[in-house]
Amino acid sequence: MSKPTVLVTGASGFIAKHCIAELLREGYPVQATLRNPARADETRRAIANAGADASTVRFIAADLLSDTGWDEAAAGCTYVLHVASPFPLKNPRNPQDVIRPAREGALRVLRAATRAGVKRVVLTSSIVAVTLPWPEAEPGHVFDETDWSNPGRPDVTPYVVSKTVAEKAAWDFVDATPGAPELTVVNPGFVLGPAVDADLSTSHEVIRLMGNGSYPVAPKIGFPISDVRDVVVTHILAMIHTGAAGQRFLSANGFLHLYEVGQLVKQTLPDVGKKVPRGEMPDFLVRALSLVDRRLKAVLADLGFPRPVSSAKAQQMLGQSFRSPQEAVVSAARSLREQGII
Repeated sequence: MSKPTVLVTGASGFIAKHCIAELLREGYPVQATLRNPARADETRRAIANAGADASTVRFIAADLLSDTGWDEAAAGCTYVLHVASPFPLKNPRNPQDVIRPAREGALRVLRAATRAGVKRVVLTSSIVAVTLPWPEAEPGHVFDETDWSNPGRPDVTPYVVSKTVAEKAAWDFVDATPGAPELTVVNPGFVLGPAVDADLSTSHEVIRLMGNGSYPVAPKIGFPISDVRDVVVTHILAMIHTGAAGQRFLSANGFLHLYEVGQLVKQTLPDVGKKVPRGEMPDFLVRALSLVDRRLKAVLADLGFPRPVSSAKAQQMLGQSFRSPQEAVVSAARSLREQGII
C-alpha cells in the first residue's frame, strides 16, 4: 500500500532538507516549496548528501508573503510539514521583516491546507515560543509545552515575537475554522547536527563564527540543544501519531552554554582551539557592546536566565529518544570541516 503525499515548506532550509530526506527514505512521496525555484537542483543535491534520492520530489514556487503557489503545493497532500520561517542571525532593522512572513506564512499554509482537505499540519515553531515568559519564571522552573513566551516583553527579539505570534495565530485558526486540518506543533531548541551543504543555518553559522575566531569570548548565555536528526523524528511522529493532534512537543535534550559549545568544537577540531571563545564576557559588557553590535542584541533576553526544558512529553507520548547535546555539537563541527567551512 502506497504512503500518502507530504508537503514540506521551505525546502532549502536546514531542518526541511533533513525532513525531506527522511520522508523519502520511509517511502513517502514528497512535494516541497521553494521561494526561489532556481534553487531546486542544489536542494536536490543537499538532500542526496543527507542520504536520499530526491529525483522524485516535486518543487513548487511559493513565498510566505504571497498567495501564489500554495493551493498547487497543498493539492493532493495528506500531511504538511510547515518548516519555512525566517531565522536571522542579526536583529533586522524592521522587526516586521521577520514577524510578518512567519505569521502570514503560517496562515497561508493553513488556508491552503484547509482548501485541499489536508488531514494534519505539523508546524515548526521554536523553543523561544515557550521559554521567555513575563514576569520571569521562578528559579529552577523547567519549561514544558504548557509554557508560553510573552511577545510583549520589551527585551525579546523580533525572532521570538515571530515564532510566538505565528504559533498562536495557527492555533487560533484551527480553533475558529470549520474543516481546518489537525494541527500539531514541534518546538525545537538550538538546532545543530550534521550540515548537508554549505548553505548554513543560523545555528551552524554560530559554529562557523566560533571556528574562525569571531568570538574570542562568549556571552554568558546558553540554549536547550536539539539534534536535527531528532527534530526530524519528532516531526514525522507528530505527523502520524493518532494522539498527537492538537499537541505541542518540545524537541530538545540538555542545555549548553555558548562557551561549552566552543570547547566541544575545540575538542572535535583541535586546530581551531585558539580561535574558539577562551572565556565568558560579563553581562554588563554584552549590554554595552550590543549598542554597536546588532548580533549581541539578539542575546540580551537570555543573560542570566538559564532555560532548562523537558522533552518528557515526546518521550512518553511519541516514544522518542534523543541524542545528547554534545553529539549534536560534535556532529555539526565535523560536518562543517567536511564541507571545508571551518
